Amino acid sequence: MGMDCSSSLRVVLVVFVPLLVLIVSSVVVVMVVSPGESSSLLSPVMGFWSHKNRGRSIIHSSHNTSMAYENALSSSPPPLGPTPQPVMNITRKVDYQLERLEAELKRSRIAIREAAQQKNHTIHIEDEDYVPNGPIYRNANAFHRSYLEMEKKFKIYIYPEDVVSRKYRYWNRSRGADHFMLACHDWGPHVSWAIPYLTKNSIRVLCNANSSERFNPSKDVSLPEINLKTPDPYGIIGGPSPSHRPTLAFFAGGMHGPIRPGLLKHWKGKDDDMKVYEYLPKHVSYYDIMKKSKFCLCPSGYEVASPRIVEAIYAECVPVIISDHYVLPFSDVLDWKAFSVEVSMADIPNLKKILMGISQRQYIRMQRRVKLVQRHFVLNRSPKRYDVFHMILHSIWLRRLNVQVFGEA
Repeated sequence: MGMDCSSSLRVVLVVFVPLLVLIVSSVVVVMVVSPGESSSLLSPVMGFWSHKNRGRSIIHSSHNTSMAYENALSSSPPPLGPTPQPVMNITRKVDYQLERLEAELKRSRIAIREAAQQKNHTIHIEDEDYVPNGPIYRNANAFHRSYLEMEKKFKIYIYPEDVVSRKYRYWNRSRGADHFMLACHDWGPHVSWAIPYLTKNSIRVLCNANSSERFNPSKDVSLPEINLKTPDPYGIIGGPSPSHRPTLAFFAGGMHGPIRPGLLKHWKGKDDDMKVYEYLPKHVSYYDIMKKSKFCLCPSGYEVASPRIVEAIYAECVPVIISDHYVLPFSDVLDWKAFSVEVSMADIPNLKKILMGISQRQYIRMQRRVKLVQRHFVLNRSPKRYDVFHMILHSIWLRRLNVQVFGEA
């Protein structure tokens, strides 16, 4: 099961506890939290909910190595506001289940906090598939433990469209605090503005993660934009070593948005080291030039996100992100400065000087890290652990982990 940003997938609502709902065409995918058993994310399981809206706590993206996790695990969530009238009667049996599951989430927060405090991978964790490590992560220990906790507690159901809204009135109990909406269009941030609770309380998963358009990185999730022209992404993944990349920087794309006109004005046809095109010459392969380039320029267009970032990672070309308001995907976990270059719009005239100022030794380190981070951006037809599908779920999980909808704050 994969994520798709085509016209067939428009809006996703996710009910986390007990139900996380993805509305995709005529299908509703429901993920829930399971009480303490280890199994796959894609297996069905029971969930929990509460009529007591005590509030929510928020994750903040941060350049500090462990700040995102420390903020996520704070114990005093701020209030949501006046509690709405209950829409369903809650039995004591259900209350007991919710109390038990809230305790499970608390144990997860404690486990992640303890892992975050470890300087190295000193705790033995059995994980035959992969153990995150290295400078591409803000805190590899915290990420690994959080990922394993997510796998133990998240499952998926599929319901027919409209069943959840008619039968399970969970939205009214939390005013959307444990739901998410997914949108991958340039107007994605705008669709929620007319519904105050959706903007204020719900998690929004958006490709256009524009902080100047009310995207809140402490609550919302940045969805990487992926434009695949082949059903098998592995056919375009990989590239030559740094010594076989003669081009300093490459970009080809239309002139739209506030940034690209300046990029094309300063660099289109101006320098052989800076291959900047509005339209590629005939019989020239876009991916071939990427694979021959040290740096791949990724300027924002109409929206801040650019599929070139993932394309560059696939081609093992160090991404140069040119955007003033883009909240990068998975930045709670990944240290983007370790494997990419961020350049402001004002520094476009100095672009070559900035890139030439990166030593060969530092470039080789960055390029190796691009190869390491690839696995987190690959879209598999059947999702695999730590791939982009599960990284998106993990970003949502981090935010859900800090929403308390039952019990005392």
